Amino acid sequence: MMVSQMDPKHAHHYKVEIGLAERLRNSSRAERKHVYRSVYEELLREVPYHPQLVSKSQETVSRPELQGLFETLRPLLNPDTVYAEIGAGDCALTMLVAPHVRKAYAIDVSATVTHGASAPNLELVLSDGVSIPLKATLIFSNQLMEHLHPDDARDQLANVFAALEPGGKYFCITPNRMSGPHDVSRGIDEVARGFHLHEYTNSELAGLFRSVGFARVQAFVRIRNFQTTLPLGVVTALETAVGWLPRRLGWRASNLPILRHILDVQLIATRR
Repeated sequence: MMVSQMDPKHAHHYKVEIGLAERLRNSSRAERKHVYRSVYEELLREVPYHPQLVSKSQETVSRPELQGLFETLRPLLNPDTVYAEIGAGDCALTMLVAPHVRKAYAIDVSATVTHGASAPNLELVLSDGVSIPLKATLIFSNQLMEHLHPDDARDQLANVFAALEPGGKYFCITPNRMSGPHDVSRGIDEVARGFHLHEYTNSELAGLFRSVGFARVQAFVRIRNFQTTLPLGVVTALETAVGWLPRRLGWRASNLPILRHILDVQLIATRR
């Protein structure tokens, strides 16, 4: 699809996000301590109909995807859990979790999108995009890793590892590059050019997890009301098989609903 053929709002969103993403991609490590926050705040100013702002106006109970995520997390929650969500956005999920745990932290780079979030045991933490200034027993991120500059990903994972108490878990959900791109450039470009600065495969991200000290990494699968963990090798073997296909055929296969459920990157890493 050409940009000129898009809905005007989508075209504007695409143009703004692509430009801001390039600024972020080309920034230095030192600059990114401030650039993460500034580009996201600028995006929300320039695109007032951005999905994150629209979702803030919706009632949490009417957002089925949030209820699904909460049900996914529920087996990992108990009254002693110290929960932290990285890239919490409008904090809707963290607010659902907060009454069920001892403490809940919502971590994000944007004061705009987190504004107004409130719940028992909830604390908002503005981040530079990499640091995790707290201790937790369960850290969760959903659609976050792909937004990090590739040079910062390992640093953030090392900070996640350091923030976890012994026995703590990091549950990370991020779209698989094989079925992408998944950002504003989907249907326009063959690779992500917007704020998905790097989309991962299961194998690639698991390797990063292990490089920072996580000795145990499992794949997670949820299909409707059924959820389970799988040995990582099962998922990476399937991923490799799909990767052998010609690119277009591999893209179509990885977007089949049953394969998307299995191949979407959903990893649970445990700190021993």
